[in-house]
Amino acid sequence: MTFTPSPQQADAIRAIVEWYRHDRGRQQVARVWGYAGTGKSTITRYVIEELGLAPMSRDSSAIGGVLFAAFTGKAALVMTRKGTPASTIHSLIYRVSEATPQEIARVEKELFDLQRSLSRMPSAERAFSEIQIRRLQLRLADIHKPQFLLNDQSLVRDADLIVLDEVSMVGPEMAADLLAFGKPILVLGDPGQLPPIKGAGAFTNVEPDVMLTEIHRQAGESAILRLATMARHGEPIPYGSHDDLVWKMRRGEVAPEQMLRGGQVICGRNDTRRHLNTAMKRAAGFVGAHPAGAGEKIICLKNRHDLGLVNGMFVSLADIQDEERLAFSATVTTEDGVAIPGRQRFYKGHCDDHVAFDSERSRCDWKEMRGLVETVWGYAITAHKAQGSSYPTVIVYDDGLSRTAEDRNRWLYTAITRAERGLVILD
Repeated sequence: MTFTPSPQQADAIRAIVEWYRHDRGRQQVARVWGYAGTGKSTITRYVIEELGLAPMSRDSSAIGGVLFAAFTGKAALVMTRKGTPASTIHSLIYRVSEATPQEIARVEKELFDLQRSLSRMPSAERAFSEIQIRRLQLRLADIHKPQFLLNDQSLVRDADLIVLDEVSMVGPEMAADLLAFGKPILVLGDPGQLPPIKGAGAFTNVEPDVMLTEIHRQAGESAILRLATMARHGEPIPYGSHDDLVWKMRRGEVAPEQMLRGGQVICGRNDTRRHLNTAMKRAAGFVGAHPAGAGEKIICLKNRHDLGLVNGMFVSLADIQDEERLAFSATVTTEDGVAIPGRQRFYKGHCDDHVAFDSERSRCDWKEMRGLVETVWGYAITAHKAQGSSYPTVIVYDDGLSRTAEDRNRWLYTAITRAERGLVILD
């Protein structure tokens, strides 16, 4: 590998190698933090080579090597595209357990029988049955949700090292489950990025072992990285041109038609996302409530590993046919140009939310949703959805999402750093 590290990077490499060779029995986790452009991935590749380790085969009989993982399916896909085979942490350490139709029917019948006989019960028995009814109702409300159980047959058991990228969104429960395997873990994180939607990042809540601060991507000349640094520090970003491809403008200066030509739109709030998607798809000439033809921008909302679809992946749909109230079918091609064999069935509800939002929709539709591919319009996405991805050009639609000044800085920094070459900030 041709690589000449800076003094700071060389110190980081020595520290990680020293940890793995001499300290991993005492300290299970080594934390390497760095802002965008500081070379976290580059020095990690160098460390693994120096340690004489290799990526671990996904073959179930494989023993030894390095396993790579990320929190989101899209981040794992991006790592794999760049030559580092990766999976999501979920798929690496969990197995999915779902209630069977027979189990659901049994609970529903038990609840129905109790409710039907309640009025005929003596008062003493009625109080007890009312408690049972409430518990059964609560159980049914969540029985459709898959349960993630720790997989004791995970490949993690036989790995020499686990490398986690994009760890800012990993919460305490997942971190504890991963640590339970007892394997050394090297975590790569950007302290400027967004934490989990709920709670705090489990791996980013303590001081790092290595902190990279020197920006090496094109010697720090990138206007995108310059604005990202300003956002991280909470400094106001001036309007106007910051180079030929990087601008800050007012929202009223850019219409939905122009946004369609400007790249991936990233916003803060889900209500903003729905509003922008509706406006942009209409500007593109698509006026129906559901996908209807080629050219529409559609994004996956959940991993479907059986189909090769991951959360955050864009797909193209063709030969779309309406099937029933909550489903349509279509042929699918991924953003990598891979055609999924056969016809697939899709859930309509997430698109219906763009017409009339219903916070209870998924809970009410869960039976019909089973087995359906979940997608939605992808003209605009939130920064949380974009985390782990990058796009040639990004339009950051600043809708003022912030609980605190720090939250706002993290949101804006995360959104800006999704851009590779072009950036427009709208506020």
